[in-house]
Amino acid sequence: MIAGIAACTLLIILGIGLSNIGHFASVRGAVIVVGGTFAALVASFPTESLKKVPKQVWIAIQGTLPDPVLYIDQITDCAKVARKHGMLALEGLANAHDDAFMRDSILLIVDAVDSNKIRAMLESDLEYLDERHNEAVTFYERGAALAPAFGLLGTLIGLIIMLAHLSLDDTVGNETLTNGMAIALITTFYGILLANLFFTPVASKLSAKHYREMLCKKIIMEGMLSIQAGENPRFIKEKLISFLPQKERKIIEKKKATG
Repeated sequence: MIAGIAACTLLIILGIGLSNIGHFASVRGAVIVVGGTFAALVASFPTESLKKVPKQVWIAIQGTLPDPVLYIDQITDCAKVARKHGMLALEGLANAHDDAFMRDSILLIVDAVDSNKIRAMLESDLEYLDERHNEAVTFYERGAALAPAFGLLGTLIGLIIMLAHLSLDDTVGNETLTNGMAIALITTFYGILLANLFFTPVASKLSAKHYREMLCKKIIMEGMLSIQAGENPRFIKEKLISFLPQKERKIIEKKKATG
């Protein structure tokens, strides 16, 4: 994400021209757009959501996505251990996992909880995760909508200032007129930049991570229920591979053919 934003910023600067870059600096415009946008977000979302913003931005910057193939391999290994040594042998494997959802899923089948109850519990966790992630994405989508709106507000403010001092007979009136014109144009520019170089990229990155994380957790749930049902490890692996997008399935098939 950082590379894309940096490249876009560089292209905009080159398009403007280094000699003209000073004309695009406006403290008043930044206060209206940046300050107004974030103030509106603070007013729209609870404090708990706002506290998560730095962590969410960091997740978006990192750009790493969960690997469902890795989870499929781990679940297959669990199935082999359970088939060979019994369910209780999985307890040691559970404690070695950093993923809390994976660890809890293993412990549920070790404790011989009814499969319908396990599914209900894990699906409830997924619903909560989905709501939490959607709330995070909504925050940045709202920001992407608010930034251009405050840019337009700045444009209206600039136009009002221009019309209120529409007099070219004196130097003061002329200066006020040009200042109003500058605010009117620069705030729209700032609003578009803020929406498309910050809010939209972060929302897109979080959405992509959410999709992959939900996919991995669905794979974990189905895999653990299959292990509890005593299904063959090879069959479990093939079943879980069917959850993957077609492109990733082809990569796995190609590895099998070459391996």
